[in-house]
Amino acid sequence: MTRIEREGGTIRGEDWYGDDLADSRLLGVTFVDVDLSEVTTAGAHVEDCTFRSCRFNSSTHVASAFVSCTFEGTNLFDTTWEGCKLTGSSFSRCTMRPMTVRGGQWLGVSLRGADLNRLDLSGLDLRETDLTAARLTDVVLRDARLDHATVRQADLGSADLRGASLVGVDLDQASLSSTRIDLAAAVLLAELRGTVVDVGGDA
Repeated sequence: MTRIEREGGTIRGEDWYGDDLADSRLLGVTFVDVDLSEVTTAGAHVEDCTFRSCRFNSSTHVASAFVSCTFEGTNLFDTTWEGCKLTGSSFSRCTMRPMTVRGGQWLGVSLRGADLNRLDLSGLDLRETDLTAARLTDVVLRDARLDHATVRQADLGSADLRGASLVGVDLDQASLSSTRIDLAAAVLLAELRGTVVDVGGDA
């Protein structure tokens, strides 16, 4: 295990392949072209860090926090995130499929334009997340928390939203072709379109 504590500075072009970074603490560090493939970060706390053109391929993150981090042009192919906190982080031009996500809090994460097709994000806390123009075809969001998320121009075709919390979500701004929703979401969508829904069926 390589426990690291570091604040500030830039790490460029290094090979951290397969390192066990359990319980590491990183604050305000910029990583450029660093190979983080197959690293593990159980219990790590990473905050205000930038990962630019890095490789996280097949890495595993358990009960770790990546708070207010920036991922730019980074490869996250086959990563596993289990019970992780990514609050306030942003992803741009990143490879994010395939990916395994088991619970956790991705509150306020920016995933604008991200390709998340076919991912299973069941039960994930995605409140206030920016999914503008994200590709979410066939994504599973069952029982996820999407309250106040932005889905403008997002493609939710054939996505599974059953059981998801959608308070404050304007579903009318997304593409919903063949999207699976439950009664609560159907009522919300109908109301957004100006329909008066009478679920009681009174004459």
